[in-house]
Amino acid sequence: MNRDHVFVCGHPVLDFAATLRAQRSARCEMLATPERLNAWYLESGLVDTITPAGEDDVRDAIAVREAVYQLVTGRRLGEGLDRQAVAVLNAAARRAPATPQLTPAGRHTDATPAQALATLARAAVELLSGPDVPLLKECGNPECTRVYIDRSRGMRRQWCGMESCGNRIKAAAYRARRKTTPGTAGG
Repeated sequence: MNRDHVFVCGHPVLDFAATLRAQRSARCEMLATPERLNAWYLESGLVDTITPAGEDDVRDAIAVREAVYQLVTGRRLGEGLDRQAVAVLNAAARRAPATPQLTPAGRHTDATPAQALATLARAAVELLSGPDVPLLKECGNPECTRVYIDRSRGMRRQWCGMESCGNRIKAAAYRARRKTTPGTAGG
């Protein structure tokens, strides 16, 4: 499967919250169309097949995503929970979730976009009320706003992912050192 979306945060809820890239600067909406929303649900592994989404599904998903991002940020910073964001998340979590089924080929989850969103909302409730809250960190790249779960030894991880932000930042630092180091050719 060709993957359009990035999954580096250590939890599908955090990857979903990161579908609005660069929340502080040049924002890039990764769920701009019903097709992109369906692609995220499939690529994330949340569901195996999904019925086509509509514009209302996109609006609902973006509302839940924004609530999740706000709640994750609040929990990460040790702040109280925003009532409106909690209400949006809980309303989505109360809907019927996707239900996995056992088939001869193994587990298979067929869903509507509303069921996929309810499943994701329930996972967000679990994450935001669970033991991983102290492990939530924001990427060290000033341009990135992804939040990830830091399970590294000593909680020393700095980037949402080495293949994305980590490599970029380390390469830029290397180039800057080479430029300022006396005796290096080329610059």
